[in-house]
Amino acid sequence: MRTFTVPTVELPAGQQIPALGQGTWGLGEDPAYHDDEIAALRTGLDLEMTIIDTAEMYGDGTAEQLVGDAVFDRRDDAFIVTKVLPSHAGRPDTLRACEASLHRLRTDYIDLYLLHWPSPVPLDETVDAFTTLQEQGKIRFWGVSNFDGVDLMELTAVPDGGSVQTDQVLYNLAHRGIEWDLLPACQRGGPLIMAYSPFDHRGTVLRHPTVAAVADRHGVTPAQVAIAWVLRQDGVSTIPKASTPEHTRENHGALAVRLDLEDYAALDRAFPPPDGPRPLEMI
Repeated sequence: MRTFTVPTVELPAGQQIPALGQGTWGLGEDPAYHDDEIAALRTGLDLEMTIIDTAEMYGDGTAEQLVGDAVFDRRDDAFIVTKVLPSHAGRPDTLRACEASLHRLRTDYIDLYLLHWPSPVPLDETVDAFTTLQEQGKIRFWGVSNFDGVDLMELTAVPDGGSVQTDQVLYNLAHRGIEWDLLPACQRGGPLIMAYSPFDHRGTVLRHPTVAAVADRHGVTPAQVAIAWVLRQDGVSTIPKASTPEHTRENHGALAVRLDLEDYAALDRAFPPPDGPRPLEMI
């Protein structure tokens, strides 16, 4: 089978990262699946899907521990993304949360550290903590998750807020609201959009007959169509989850899918693009 080199996207700081990575939400919670999940993540590294996304919230840290187990002897191969909870967004709490994540991840630095969603804590306090962590060499870059356009404007107005590198948001065929405003704004020079849940957590996308028909026409799976559709956008990366090596290889196979105008038209009819601004959706 041909191996397709993973395309890259660029962070505002100039760092190239793969457009297709790996998510870990729901992984690490059942020891019975530990070996398969480790193998899935390591298979992704072999296939150049080197972004591994996790969070302190996932399984109360068990997902971070799983990532640490998967990459402890391959740290230089991985680009680790993890997230701090909004309840830990104050400066001292962020510094402590980062130390705890580093311990669980079995590493001395995090590649990209995100605020998981907007917090009542003033943004300048969180950004100050991120800047301190960068100065200490404990994180390389920082970003946010689940921020809408107004949130990003408020962020970039605080000191050093313009250093934000990513906005990780829900984006898939069933949730296209960001196409109206947030996505184009980021494509014009804002932070990189990192799309989570490209299959849609409710299964709406993978079970839809139109997605199945497009997949059949190309001889691929509905999951591969869903990923390929997200990756059609310039400056967008995505982080589908896989719990087995076979699933990881299936996700990677999406890079070979070439959707055409007929496919896009059919998918637009099944999942219409937004016709006006919508509140940012999240899970």
